[in-house]
Amino acid sequence: MRMKSLLQMIIAMLIFGTIGIFVRSMNLPSGFVAMVRGLSGMLFMILVICLKKSRINWKSIQRNLKVLILSGTFIGANWILLFEAYRYTSVATATLCYYLQPVFVILASPFVLKEKLTIKKLICALIALSGMVFISGILQLGETGNPAGRGILCGVGAALLYACVIFFNKLLKDISAYDMTMMQLGIAAVVLLPYTLLTEKVNLLQIAPKDMILLLIVGIIHTGISYLLYFSAMQGLKAQTIAILSYIDPVTAIILSAVLLSEPMDAYSLIGAILILGATLVSEVKIQRKRRKC
Repeated sequence: MRMKSLLQMIIAMLIFGTIGIFVRSMNLPSGFVAMVRGLSGMLFMILVICLKKSRINWKSIQRNLKVLILSGTFIGANWILLFEAYRYTSVATATLCYYLQPVFVILASPFVLKEKLTIKKLICALIALSGMVFISGILQLGETGNPAGRGILCGVGAALLYACVIFFNKLLKDISAYDMTMMQLGIAAVVLLPYTLLTEKVNLLQIAPKDMILLLIVGIIHTGISYLLYFSAMQGLKAQTIAILSYIDPVTAIILSAVLLSEPMDAYSLIGAILILGATLVSEVKIQRKRRKC
């Protein structure tokens, strides 16, 4: 059972790590891609629920509706900023900026969740933020303007929004992971619909076959299948194991961006990557001390 869960989690993280490559290869607006992702993901989750012969708990959904609306809205906005980050900067940089999300959760937890901020977590958060300074290009001498600055800001903004989603999910009570995901994806699609209609012009009949295929892959594989694998694996793994395996996502994104998109990392970006990933990993690993019995 544990091996199956490990395999499911690894596959899910590998899929998550490739989404930047597909989004970068599409010639479609970010809002439209995010809307289709939410819609197709919701339909896939409904299909899964039906195939599992389980029922949607509408009473539980109704009790948590306000929080679900907020979290779904933030998820939709988070996707737009993340996809914009992929377009304005490298996939590796956008992913690393997005991975500041655990740092924001750590820093905000004492104020939002009244959780204790340990010295270890505070130091790790500061180290990760210093890594962000290296990635931003501020330290590079002679650089008068960073063309990827907008992408970096979008990536950090996406991380902030997803940190808010985590806090919202802490408020959800007595609702299954499948019902929660189905509603959040659906609400994200509904919220993004007017935004897409008002700000982006997309002619469905003029979408290139390549873009249509990539769009379906992002909606079905990167959303529906990956979320299904992720939630299925969570039931058989410990939280610390999930946290460690989640680092397959950014590592995959960094490697693929270099191999497939020819986006090499300079020394500053490499140092920043080590600081961000290393600090967030250390902050999530708990050191257990064994007590010897006399």
